[in-house]
Order: sequence, then structure tokens, then C-alpha cells
Amino acid sequence: MGIERSVNDGIAEVVLDQPPVNAPKIAQWFEIADAFDQYGRDNDVRCVVLRAEGRGFNAGIDIKEVQALPGNEGILGVNRGCFAAFKAIYDCKVPTICAVNGFCLGGGIGLAASADILIASDDAYFGLPEVDRGALGGATHLSRLVPQAVMRRAFFTGENITASELAHYGSVTRVVPREELRDTAMEIARKIAAKHPKVIRAAKEAMNGIDPVPPHNSYRYEQGFTFELNLQGVGDELREEFLER
Repeated sequence: MGIERSVNDGIAEVVLDQPPVNAPKIAQWFEIADAFDQYGRDNDVRCVVLRAEGRGFNAGIDIKEVQALPGNEGILGVNRGCFAAFKAIYDCKVPTICAVNGFCLGGGIGLAASADILIASDDAYFGLPEVDRGALGGATHLSRLVPQAVMRRAFFTGENITASELAHYGSVTRVVPREELRDTAMEIARKIAAKHPKVIRAAKEAMNGIDPVPPHNSYRYEQGFTFELNLQGVGDELREEFLER
């Protein structure tokens, strides 16, 4: 369990398996980053699929771990870990596919929206509970999935967005029954893996190069407010209230 990796026929899989809710520990966010960096450097890999086992795709950061660490060590760790993971997926030198099952919350939004192609199970939903946890971040990535007005409503209220709504906006490529999710991801991955590897890598670099809003800088800007709230004590207060509930 944890972060599982495998490669078959030019398709790499990175699987989140961290019960009970796939909330990675700080070291595991960096492990996700390392996996995508490694596969991007491997010329035998032509596509990477990110998916999860268990009840849901990702519930964000491990708040218990953050609160257990002294001083600002926890918030600094997750800030850097999430940044590294999201950036590695976005910058991966081959196309990336994210398959979301069940809940996709907080940091899960960053993982999903950093991928090139997003598919979801018909029970999947997406949300940013950051405001209720005394943090910011994630608006950068949610805005890659929904229109600006929808992003702001979801961010300020903490309301969830269904996979079918994202499909309506065109950001989710397919919505399928949960039992078909992995097969659907692999079907798309095989189509990509069948292309000439040099061309597909050039295409990925070109797509990132013409992206009008690369997410790294704006996400880092959001993280600065998270740290400010932490220094003011608001972050700790709201995270402790969450753990007590």
C-alpha cells in the first residue's frame, strides 16, 4: 500500500492506495512527483496513468500528520510536497491520464487537473474544502476544469461538483461506471502509446509551451496565503476543529 508503480507495454501506472481515504503523507506527495519525473525520463514509457484504489481517489492532505509536526514544519512540508506532485504531473514529458473514482478533494483536484486527460467514474465528485480548513490553494487547478464563476462559487462555499457536470464543461473526457474506469484509462493510454514516441513527446512539450496559464506560479501565489493564515493561527484553529469533528 502507499504509492504503487508499474510499467507494461510502454504504459506506466501510478496508483494511490493509502487507506482509509487516500490522503497521502508528506513524503508520499514527493513520491508521486518522483514517479512522474522518473517515467518522463524513461524513453520506454509513452504514457502515465494515475488512479487510485479504495473508496475514493484522494481526500487531500493528511491533516493529522500536519498537526502532529512541530511549528510550521507540517504546513511547509505539504505546501512543497503538493507543489512538487502537481508540477511533476503537468511537466511530465509524456501524456498523463488521471482516472478519478469517488471523492476528489483538496489536493486531489491538483493531481487531477494537472493531468492531460481526465476521466471519472459516475460516482465521482470534486471539491475544495480549503476555506473550511484555514488554507488556500486549488483554485488554480479547479479553474482548469470549470468556468471562473463556477470555480469561485465552489471555492467560497465548499460545494462539490459532479463528474457529469465536469463532462458538460468538457474537462472530463468520459464518465463511466466505476468498474470500467481502469479499462477506459488503459484504452486511451494504448492509443497514445501506439504513436511515434518522439512525436508524442514533442506534442506534449508543445502543448505545455502554448498553455496560456501554466499553473505553477499562480498555485505558488495561493500557497503564500495558506502560510499567512498559518502564521496568524487561523490554519491551526480550523484544522484542529476538523480533527475534533
